[in-house]
Amino acid sequence: MSARFDAIGLVVSDMGASVAFYRRLGFAFPEGAEEQGHTEAELPGGLRLLMDTEEVVRSFHTEWEPPSGGGRTSFALRCDSPAEVDSLYEELVASGCRSELKPWDAAWGQRYATVLDPDGHGIDLFAPLATV
Repeated sequence: MSARFDAIGLVVSDMGASVAFYRRLGFAFPEGAEEQGHTEAELPGGLRLLMDTEEVVRSFHTEWEPPSGGGRTSFALRCDSPAEVDSLYEELVASGCRSELKPWDAAWGQRYATVLDPDGHGIDLFAPLATV
Protein backbone atom coordinates (compact mmCIF):
# COMPACT_ATOMS: atom_id res chain seq x y z
CA MET A 1 0.00 0.00 0.00
CA SER A 2 1.31 3.43 -0.89
CA ALA A 3 -0.88 6.26 0.36
CA ARG A 4 -0.12 9.66 -1.13
CA PHE A 5 -1.33 13.16 -0.44
CA ASP A 6 -3.98 14.00 -3.04
CA ALA A 7 -6.43 16.65 -1.85
CA ILE A 8 -7.38 19.25 0.73
CA GLY A 9 -11.03 19.19 1.74
CA LEU A 10 -13.06 22.03 3.20
CA VAL A 11 -16.61 22.08 4.52
CA VAL A 12 -18.18 25.41 3.60
CA SER A 13 -21.34 27.13 4.76
CA ASP A 14 -21.94 29.07 1.51
CA MET A 15 -20.63 27.44 -1.67
CA GLY A 16 -21.18 30.56 -3.79
CA ALA A 17 -19.20 32.80 -1.44
CA SER A 18 -16.40 30.24 -1.10
CA VAL A 19 -16.09 29.60 -4.85
CA ALA A 20 -16.01 33.36 -5.50
CA PHE A 21 -13.33 33.86 -2.82
CA TYR A 22 -11.04 31.10 -4.09
CA ARG A 23 -11.56 32.09 -7.74
CA ARG A 24 -10.33 35.58 -6.78
CA LEU A 25 -7.12 33.84 -5.65
CA GLY A 26 -6.77 32.01 -8.97
CA PHE A 27 -8.38 28.63 -8.22
CA ALA A 28 -10.15 27.27 -11.32
CA PHE A 29 -13.52 25.82 -10.33
CA PRO A 30 -15.84 24.56 -13.08
CA GLU A 31 -18.66 26.74 -14.34
CA GLY A 32 -21.74 26.33 -12.13
CA ALA A 33 -19.71 25.20 -9.10
CA GLU A 34 -21.51 27.85 -7.01
CA GLU A 35 -24.73 25.86 -7.28
CA GLN A 36 -23.29 22.47 -6.33
CA GLY A 37 -23.01 20.70 -2.99
CA HIS A 38 -19.53 19.42 -3.92
CA THR A 39 -16.88 20.92 -6.19
CA GLU A 40 -13.18 20.50 -6.92
CA ALA A 41 -10.37 22.62 -8.35
CA GLU A 42 -7.12 21.09 -9.53
CA LEU A 43 -4.04 22.76 -8.07
CA PRO A 44 -0.55 22.98 -9.53
CA GLY A 45 1.32 19.74 -9.00
CA GLY A 46 -1.85 17.65 -9.25
CA LEU A 47 -3.33 18.29 -5.80
CA ARG A 48 -7.00 19.21 -5.55
CA LEU A 49 -9.05 21.55 -3.38
CA LEU A 50 -12.38 19.88 -2.54
CA MET A 51 -15.31 21.77 -1.09
CA ASP A 52 -18.54 20.33 0.30
CA THR A 53 -21.45 22.23 1.77
CA GLU A 54 -22.49 21.57 5.35
CA GLU A 55 -25.73 20.04 3.99
CA VAL A 56 -23.83 17.49 1.91
CA VAL A 57 -21.67 16.48 4.87
CA ARG A 58 -24.76 16.08 7.08
CA SER A 59 -26.38 13.88 4.42
CA PHE A 60 -23.77 11.15 4.96
CA HIS A 61 -22.77 11.97 8.54
CA THR A 62 -26.05 12.86 10.25
CA GLU A 63 -24.62 13.82 13.64
CA TRP A 64 -21.90 16.12 12.23
CA GLU A 65 -21.88 19.70 13.46
CA PRO A 66 -19.61 22.48 12.18
CA PRO A 67 -16.67 23.09 14.51
CA SER A 68 -16.66 26.31 16.47
CA GLY A 69 -13.74 28.56 17.21
CA GLY A 70 -11.79 28.29 13.95
CA GLY A 71 -8.11 29.04 13.59
CA ARG A 72 -7.10 25.43 13.01
CA THR A 73 -6.39 25.48 9.28
CA SER A 74 -4.62 27.88 6.97
CA PHE A 75 -3.42 27.92 3.38
CA ALA A 76 -0.16 29.67 2.51
CA LEU A 77 -0.14 31.24 -0.95
CA ARG A 78 3.21 32.43 -2.32
CA CYS A 79 3.13 35.76 -4.11
CA ASP A 80 5.72 36.97 -6.63
CA SER A 81 6.88 39.92 -4.54
CA PRO A 82 6.35 41.72 -1.23
CA ALA A 83 4.43 44.40 -3.18
CA GLU A 84 2.04 41.72 -4.45
CA VAL A 85 1.38 40.59 -0.86
CA ASP A 86 0.37 44.16 -0.02
CA SER A 87 -1.78 44.72 -3.12
CA LEU A 88 -3.55 41.34 -2.94
CA TYR A 89 -4.22 41.85 0.76
CA GLU A 90 -5.70 45.32 0.06
CA GLU A 91 -7.79 43.97 -2.84
CA LEU A 92 -9.21 41.13 -0.73
CA VAL A 93 -10.00 43.35 2.27
CA ALA A 94 -11.59 45.98 -0.01
CA SER A 95 -13.82 43.24 -1.48
CA GLY A 96 -15.10 42.35 2.00
CA CYS A 97 -12.69 39.67 3.23
CA ARG A 98 -11.86 39.79 6.91
CA SER A 99 -8.31 40.69 7.86
CA GLU A 100 -6.45 38.54 10.38
CA LEU A 101 -2.97 40.12 10.09
CA LYS A 102 -2.04 43.21 8.10
CA PRO A 103 1.08 42.88 5.90
CA TRP A 104 4.31 42.83 7.89
CA ASP A 105 7.94 41.80 7.48
CA ALA A 106 8.41 38.52 9.34
CA ALA A 107 11.64 37.67 11.13
CA TRP A 108 12.05 34.59 8.90
CA GLY A 109 12.56 36.82 5.81
CA GLN A 110 9.10 37.05 4.27
CA ARG A 111 6.45 39.69 3.73
CA TYR A 112 3.38 38.12 5.32
CA ALA A 113 -0.34 38.86 5.70
CA THR A 114 -3.42 36.81 6.57
CA VAL A 115 -7.05 37.14 5.51
CA LEU A 116 -9.94 34.83 6.35
CA ASP A 117 -12.07 33.00 3.81
CA PRO A 118 -15.89 33.09 4.19
CA ASP A 119 -15.75 30.27 6.77
CA GLY A 120 -12.87 31.70 8.78
CA HIS A 121 -10.02 29.58 7.35
CA GLY A 122 -6.76 31.52 7.36
CA ILE A 123 -5.27 32.42 4.00
CA ASP A 124 -1.63 33.42 4.44
CA LEU A 125 -0.13 35.55 1.68
CA PHE A 126 3.67 35.64 1.60
CA ALA A 127 6.70 36.48 -0.52
CA PRO A 128 10.41 36.39 0.21
CA LEU A 129 11.90 39.73 1.20
CA ALA A 130 14.72 41.05 -0.92
CA THR A 131 18.10 40.06 0.44
CA VAL A 132 20.92 42.57 0.55
